[in-house]
Amino acid sequence: MSEHAADWYPDPAGRHQHRYWDGTAWTEHVSDHGRQSVDPITVSAPLPTTGMTADKIQAQVQGKAGVAASGAAVGGLMDQRVLVVNQKAKLIELNTEYAVYDEAGTQIGAIRQVGQSSLKKVARFVSSLDQFMTHSLQLVDMQGNVHLTVTRPAKFAKSKVHITDGAGNEVGSIIQQNMIGKIRFSLEGAGQTLGSLNGENWRAWNFNMQDAVGNEVARITKTWEGLAKTMFTTADNYVLQIHADLPEPLRSLVVASAVSVDLALKQDSRGFG
Repeated sequence: MSEHAADWYPDPAGRHQHRYWDGTAWTEHVSDHGRQSVDPITVSAPLPTTGMTADKIQAQVQGKAGVAASGAAVGGLMDQRVLVVNQKAKLIELNTEYAVYDEAGTQIGAIRQVGQSSLKKVARFVSSLDQFMTHSLQLVDMQGNVHLTVTRPAKFAKSKVHITDGAGNEVGSIIQQNMIGKIRFSLEGAGQTLGSLNGENWRAWNFNMQDAVGNEVARITKTWEGLAKTMFTTADNYVLQIHADLPEPLRSLVVASAVSVDLALKQDSRGFG
């Protein structure tokens, strides 16, 4: 971080939305949804894991999502053509967590919720009021470096999800277009519509992603997690397949979409997935 100017950046400890970097070191000053407070920086929270074996991840990719094996995955978290996003199974979900794998079944990152107050956790435990609250998730690599932050502001009906990069710079937005029928989102960035995210049935189970001229560039497939897990936990699993090299910010919006669908829809009524 030494090359970065003093400013607010995503909290590397994973406890808050932002932490203040004074130009040489992280400080105790933090911010969540525009509210500042103090929290001395200590050891980062451990990254969420799901205990999934490589064989089970490959079964999701090849058997359930129908993606042909392509050998050992190469490149970093944001370079992958296939990402498997598995939510950590919990009987009661007070803090949303996912593990992120490459197609070979190696965990290469995680998604963690940040900026949750104690009041919000209580609301999630006793009611569904949290659907009207602001939620933020960070996509991080195994070293805890933040690559994307996905924030859904407090809402009543349609969702609008904002995406920023690892330095807190704006990437774009994913905006829900309808509430009835096959759910659609627009992918917005640089002041224009860059593409769309389109549900393929009324349950919003699988999605295709298209560029601005209607070419399919990626797909999200929800993989069946088993009847017992579906009935008794809140976990959802997804496979993201990117068909081609994409320019920024479209590529980051496509990667963020794998989380944004769950955040925008399942977070509301638990009834879309």
